[in-house]
Amino acid sequence: MNKVVTISNRGTITLPKELRQKYGLRAGEQIVIEESEGGLLLRPGVTFSVEIYSDERLQEFAKLNEVELEEFDLE
Repeated sequence: MNKVVTISNRGTITLPKELRQKYGLRAGEQIVIEESEGGLLLRPGVTFSVEIYSDERLQEFAKLNEVELEEFDLE
């Protein structure tokens, strides 16, 4: 499927509705643009939330793991 879109003076493009629906793209989501031999490749971007644990939270995890391991007969 080939579609022609116009680049605004701010450099933005609007993806046609049928392509947004086909690839599950919603407002506010990201896409990745890569250079390739054939030109530019656009594909859905994936973002993962990252949580950084404090030393206290890591100790809490370790303690919970010890309690859970006690419930198993490892021998």
